[in-house]
Amino acid sequence: MDNHEQEVKNGLFALGDKNEAFQKYFIGQSYLQNLVNDPDLNVGVANVSFEPGCRNNWHKHNNGFQILLATAGEGWYQEEGQPARKLHPGDVVVVHDGVKHWHGATKNSWFAHLAITAGTPEWLEPVTDEDYEQLED
Repeated sequence: MDNHEQEVKNGLFALGDKNEAFQKYFIGQSYLQNLVNDPDLNVGVANVSFEPGCRNNWHKHNNGFQILLATAGEGWYQEEGQPARKLHPGDVVVVHDGVKHWHGATKNSWFAHLAITAGTPEWLEPVTDEDYEQLED
């Protein structure tokens, strides 16, 4: 079974460093490579990569938005009150202002996406192991 590790590590954009700055908002190991970090723009662009089983906490983007462009591997995206959506390379997710959501890798696959983000993040509770384990890879 291909867990897409090489696809993520050798992707179009650099894997980046271990995402230590935001580690407290993730379960598992993620990596972050900032691509656009211009103080004159109210938007950031980053390549975010997840090891199998890694996901971020529930969160919102206040006074802004987030666009996720899946680039490698297999992942999940879920909005509060909606079923989780499995993501594959080429999938696009638009997260509107204030929508509670989470995203991350499937249990058995690495996952990478570009995150185009504006606004202020509000980090919330972790996605429980019980809820995550119910998702069907």
